[in-house]
Amino acid sequence: MTPVPPGTEWVVDAHGCDPEALRSRDVLAALFRQVVDELGLRAAGEVLWRVFPGEGGITGLLLLTESHLACHTFPERGFAAFNLYCCQPREDWPWSDRLREALRAREVTVRRLSRGER
Repeated sequence: MTPVPPGTEWVVDAHGCDPEALRSRDVLAALFRQVVDELGLRAAGEVLWRVFPGEGGITGLLLLTESHLACHTFPERGFAAFNLYCCQPREDWPWSDRLREALRAREVTVRRLSRGER
């Protein structure tokens, strides 16, 4: 049996974000493009978006040839959660800087997990 190749997963929490940015599909789409472009990832299709009505947030999911990128926003809490999984080696992406710029996040926590290793 061939061993499962290790992957890397980034679990990212952004607090104190601008609620309007968290409700903007355009802002999030630009952020997704930036992640994909700067890390040299390849989309396996279009981003699937679910925009919740009223003051609700947005959920986005992009399948990658390397795995996936997802986000969930909660404007009422000023919070966004991101998840990027790559089954091929990748450098760390400057999540804190980019989320402070795009979402005006005051605090960003990035957890990098090694997956598939024993």
